[in-house]
Amino acid sequence: MTGVILAVITTNKDRIAGGVPIFIESTKEKMQQTAFTLEKILDGMVHEVSTDTLIIVRHK
Repeated sequence: MTGVILAVITTNKDRIAGGVPIFIESTKEKMQQTAFTLEKILDGMVHEVSTDTLIIVRHK
């Protein structure tokens, strides 16, 4: 296994569905703040999927 998606953080709830925790934020700044906080808590890395969606991945 190369990586596991731990969470999705987005400002566009209409484009997201799935089996991981999804955090919906009202602004890009709040989205980034939530992502970087979760990155530390979950011991993962933030990756930008699109301008309105970030994912947190644990690489092994």
